[in-house]
Amino acid sequence: MKIKEIISALERYAPSQLQENYDNTGLNIGNINNSITGILITIDITPEVINEAIKTNCNLIVSHHPLIFNNIKHITGANDIEKCIILAIQNNISIYCGHTSFDSVKNGVSHKICEKLELTDLKILKNKENYFKKLAVFVPISHAEQLRKALFEAGAGNIGNYDQCSFNSTGLGSFRAGEDTTPFVGKKGTIHYEEEIKIETIFPKHLQTKLINSMLKTHPYQEVAFDIYNLENKSDFIGFGMTGIPQKNITEIEILDLLKNKFNISSIRHSKLLNKPINKIAVCGGSGASLIPNAINSGADIYITSDIKYHEYFIAENKILLVDIGHYESEQFTKEIFYDIIMKKNPNFAVRFSKIITNPIKNY
Repeated sequence: MKIKEIISALERYAPSQLQENYDNTGLNIGNINNSITGILITIDITPEVINEAIKTNCNLIVSHHPLIFNNIKHITGANDIEKCIILAIQNNISIYCGHTSFDSVKNGVSHKICEKLELTDLKILKNKENYFKKLAVFVPISHAEQLRKALFEAGAGNIGNYDQCSFNSTGLGSFRAGEDTTPFVGKKGTIHYEEEIKIETIFPKHLQTKLINSMLKTHPYQEVAFDIYNLENKSDFIGFGMTGIPQKNITEIEILDLLKNKFNISSIRHSKLLNKPINKIAVCGGSGASLIPNAINSGADIYITSDIKYHEYFIAENKILLVDIGHYESEQFTKEIFYDIIMKKNPNFAVRFSKIITNPIKNY
């Protein structure tokens, strides 16, 4: 199996185009055409993880956090990142990173936290905006079905749990072909009227180039008339954080104990206990302090995330219990997402979880 096949499976689940503009998801190092000898799954890339991959004959590392995040001007081995780059290249190891692409899909990092807490009625905490566009294209009736099929196969027409969605209206199109044309219908120099269908369908913006190429390849006209509209619709399947409902009554102390047990945490930082039952829980894997207002507005009684700063705890204002379980701790189960995707692609493949605890933060 080639590395590109695993990347394709990972990006069908969480397209790299979903990453935030500051991020660097996707293949950080390597050749997509290399055959895979084994896969090592980790949260972070460190020299120890690279050496583990070498010892276990894994030439593909799938990591949550990117190895190459900031600009690198020299690769001399002066720090751990540079050492990792040198080690990986010397040993022909490819490195793929998921990060904010997997943070933002509905069945991603935050969903995994909810799964561990056995929450129900899951909803995205902050939905992605301006993610969708709409294509409107005019096509002769004889080729409408063929074009619709091509657009759907390219990824258009998905709304929630529905697919192949489009709106179709008929009308009369007109054009006059010039001398340097080869019209599909009509004659040069003569105005022509054709019964056409206007196909309108929605698509995620990262598929625009693929969609247009598919449309132009399939459409019978030499010059295709089409419009693309930006939409302000929010996605119910893309965004950050998640809310859910506990399956049974639970107190603040009980949820803190549950977190320590499920996530193997020795200590938890939190805001003032409010001494009220937990009826709704908000979570966000990784650094989620910016979503505190979203958690409050969602009606959640508790917000579980990491990297909350001192002054950010004041935002709670006795409206919500803020809980910081640690960055690594909140994202540790992302490895299970990678594993499930890869094993679904090839259940007989050699896939390992890294035994290296890469969490740089220690508690005394």
